[in-house]
Amino acid sequence: MMPVIPRPETSGDGPGGPRRTSTTTAAPPPRPPRAPEKNPREKKKRSPWRIVRIVLLVWLVFLIAVPVWAWSRIDKVDAFPSGDRPDKQPGTTYLLVGSDSRENLSKEQRKRLGTGDAAGRRTDTIMLLHAGSGPNLLLSIPRDSPVDIPGHGRTKINAAFAFGGPKLLVRTIEQNTGVRIDHYVEIGFGGFVNSVDAVGGIRVCTKDRLVDPLANLRMSKGCHHVDGVTALAYSRTRHTQQFGDVDRAKNQRKVVSQVGDKVKSPWTVINPVRYFRVADAGSGSLRISKGTGPFALAQFAWAMTRVNGTNGLTCSMPIVGLSTEWDRTRALALLKLVKEDRTDDIGKDLCTPTGLPSR
Repeated sequence: MMPVIPRPETSGDGPGGPRRTSTTTAAPPPRPPRAPEKNPREKKKRSPWRIVRIVLLVWLVFLIAVPVWAWSRIDKVDAFPSGDRPDKQPGTTYLLVGSDSRENLSKEQRKRLGTGDAAGRRTDTIMLLHAGSGPNLLLSIPRDSPVDIPGHGRTKINAAFAFGGPKLLVRTIEQNTGVRIDHYVEIGFGGFVNSVDAVGGIRVCTKDRLVDPLANLRMSKGCHHVDGVTALAYSRTRHTQQFGDVDRAKNQRKVVSQVGDKVKSPWTVINPVRYFRVADAGSGSLRISKGTGPFALAQFAWAMTRVNGTNGLTCSMPIVGLSTEWDRTRALALLKLVKEDRTDDIGKDLCTPTGLPSR
């Protein structure tokens, strides 16, 4: 078959007129309007701000997530006894206990910390922290103070913890002081050491050379930047102190105050490593009373940063001698002001570093 070639259309004026050939082609579609191009300089200006916003958002999430994670690790204990207790009092009073239990320490940790292998649980540290309308008050109760322990007669106050744990200790303190305990906070050896290390260590000054094998302490005369292990040894020694347990309680308050000062530094929030380490150290060996929520614990942490003797008061229970027998007259006067939330009326005659009368 022969291919058929289409004949081109013709047009003209008529049979005799001029003829011309034409072909029909489709017109191209109209181009869509171009979007106005962005100025490259404008892109460069917006890009850094977007990165800043993302970084700030991630940082905010980190600041919130770390405390939430730390809170989930804290043990909650039933710390309050049933029955008669002091009525609700103005302000908030925390009982801070430093436990000498070795339960959660490995052999290597016991050797490193020089804690020995003593069994049971007693308290190396007993402090009342009162926060209210006046200056915060950190009050040490010497652990050898003879008091009446319900059901056990008159003996050293730290035996209450060994006999009946937090409940009996709270009951003993409330019955002997008349001060109502609102929250209970307990920290172990490991938590104490980690808290000091988390803030990069603290500064300790001593007028004499200190050597105490029982506390694993060897320190020359002068000022030293110490880590958590040495700070623990310094807080535990009493055989190197002139007033024994009384001076030890004073040293414990110094260490606690220094840790508090460094925790409230802006560097704690700016430095993510330090921020995490502080949260981790504070929660790893911590036990608090049931009913003590995150807000109450945050208030406790903040109050502990304001008891350095300048922003708050730091003292020991008034005593009459190295037997740590309470000075009834001065102790009752001091405790009355605490119960009434009148810490701004506490004078130097009632608040002394050793508890002994000021000279």
